Amino acid sequence: MVGATRRVARSIEQWRTSRRLVPTVAIFLLLTGCAPKPPTDIRVQDFSGERAYRHVEKQVAFGSRPSGSAALTNSAAYIVAELKTAGLEVEEQEFSAGTPQGPVRFRNIIGRTRDGRGGDGKVLVFGAHYDTKWMTNMTFVGANDGGSGTAVLLEMARVATQQPNLWFVFFDGEEAVAEYDVEDGLQGSRYFVENLKAEDHVKWVKAMVLFDMVGDKNLNITLPADCTATLVDAVFKASRETGCRDTFGFSVRSIYDDHVPFLNAGIPAVDIIDFDFGSAPGLNDYWHTAQDTLDKISPHSLELVGQVGLRLVPALREQR
Repeated sequence: MVGATRRVARSIEQWRTSRRLVPTVAIFLLLTGCAPKPPTDIRVQDFSGERAYRHVEKQVAFGSRPSGSAALTNSAAYIVAELKTAGLEVEEQEFSAGTPQGPVRFRNIIGRTRDGRGGDGKVLVFGAHYDTKWMTNMTFVGANDGGSGTAVLLEMARVATQQPNLWFVFFDGEEAVAEYDVEDGLQGSRYFVENLKAEDHVKWVKAMVLFDMVGDKNLNITLPADCTATLVDAVFKASRETGCRDTFGFSVRSIYDDHVPFLNAGIPAVDIIDFDFGSAPGLNDYWHTAQDTLDKISPHSLELVGQVGLRLVPALREQR
């Protein structure tokens, strides 16, 4: 009995010692930077084309969404709510700018994952525009041109919410009221980049990836000529790993899109776009028409593009 009593006493003392050590160990881990961190692996297959498609449905249900409209305000509120639900920090950039129809109030939306407010050369920007072109002769709901890129960003943000230093930026005013020029079109992306310059944050951004018109059932991505070569290579590699390399090609022409202000600021950028959106191969006759509707896009296309986008996160981080 004496031996048993001693063993019980030793067990009690060991338990008391372990209780005292727990907070000490925790403090040590915090002080030495060894505290547990959120996982950084991306589960690419968690990107759901069906979920992305539902985001497009929601955008289309708001109707035509030109800059300054009530419908775009509703769309912005939806985007903000989805980003917050995914756990991202959200910032809205509101500004006024002149257009051929007079001053318009614009709003960019930025969703940041953890550690997203600093670190030279660490931030990856993924962008899309969420406005639709202002039309007077038709109801233009922009399922593909506006809706698809927005949907891909929202679903990417949900899957990659634990990744550090990712910015998901929804640009307003990409569409020109009349014709693209230095004062018409790309309003949101130009303002965003000028704001980076003003705050001396251009150096924070390692690369920018743009998604535009990426939901076409007959997906045919053609990266424009005015893209950074190393990013083009990374996109092709990611598409190969996703099993859709044959749907990604390269164009000999440039496209004036939201990646251009980034390029002009010296930030590497690539535009993932399908500018072959029509009733037959080689045609683009659904673009900026009443035919840009939900039946022209597919969850499968959204999923392929979204998974390529997620594969780019580790790939671009590794680039020098």
